[in-house]
Amino acid sequence: MKIVSYEIGHIESELITPFCTALRTTTCTNSIGLTVKTDEGLTAFGEAAGVTAVTGETNETITKALTEHIMPVLLNRDINDFEALLSDIAESCPHNGSAKAAADIALYDLVSKVKGLPLYKFLGGDNAVLETDLTISLGDIDKMVQDAVDAVARGFSSLKIKLGNDAALDIERISAIRNAVGNDILLRADANQGWMPEEAVRIIGQMEDRALNIELVEQPVKAHDIDGMAFVTQNTKTKILADESVFSPDDAKTIIERHAADLINIKLMRTGGIAGALKICQIAKSAGVECMLGCMLENSVSVTAACHLAAARKDVITRIDLDAPFLTKKAVPPTDAKFENGRITLASTPGLGIN
Repeated sequence: MKIVSYEIGHIESELITPFCTALRTTTCTNSIGLTVKTDEGLTAFGEAAGVTAVTGETNETITKALTEHIMPVLLNRDINDFEALLSDIAESCPHNGSAKAAADIALYDLVSKVKGLPLYKFLGGDNAVLETDLTISLGDIDKMVQDAVDAVARGFSSLKIKLGNDAALDIERISAIRNAVGNDILLRADANQGWMPEEAVRIIGQMEDRALNIELVEQPVKAHDIDGMAFVTQNTKTKILADESVFSPDDAKTIIERHAADLINIKLMRTGGIAGALKICQIAKSAGVECMLGCMLENSVSVTAACHLAAARKDVITRIDLDAPFLTKKAVPPTDAKFENGRITLASTPGLGIN
């Protein structure tokens, strides 16, 4: 069976409320969808959701990378050459992780359909149910508190609180949220690179002194500042999660070898898809480091792919931040996966389960 054609299109879905972080604000998802077809009539799907501030990509650069570099190495190739195809995607051009992820996801969707298995079973998993946190966007205290209370009412038992644009206000934001939701709700903080190292240690120390019981702090300092990240990790009790600092398996090795973080956040749009993410999983497992599987503001194709990976690698992926479908007014395109009350239930249909 050969890959004979593909189509590229734009996917957009309106958010329930604006999504605000220390890096950007947006009111809708905005990604590139990839449809791949074979000579035997099978169709598979991929998605690229580049965030310029993180991956350096735009919809235009993603489209160009797919049409000029990535898809040409897949056309008229037999899908039985699965591993070689994955390698060729990775080597088709430098960087462009989101564009590569679209092709990688489509290839995994296609191969698992050929095998007649849902992707998580193709990857070796047997449990199709996940629980995710929900992101509380950065804003004024009253709005963030109300959003947190509303999230708990919707059934979420863990929340990720966006911080990072005002050190003094950040403490008051997360303190107010803890007071509002009580001690039974798990809270995570995400600074999105917004603090300096010594500032991060001071802020996290205040969280500890106030007994806010924050499970982890995500990417407190600039992505390139590995020394700064290590300083924070070594001078706080709260677990530190490396996010934007990790794109590749080599990045994961660096973080682990330098003890720059306690945990690693894996995102398919940075790793170039599932193949790269699996390599990071293996490196982390060998080092005894747990991972989170996260997403950007993606649509249902790539988030569903990440859910299948999370379901297959629960041995190392112990935390889930795959909340994008809960932030949009509807899933685009439709998926057989169920996103309800903070719980994700994957379908038993072959592949990703994307319609």
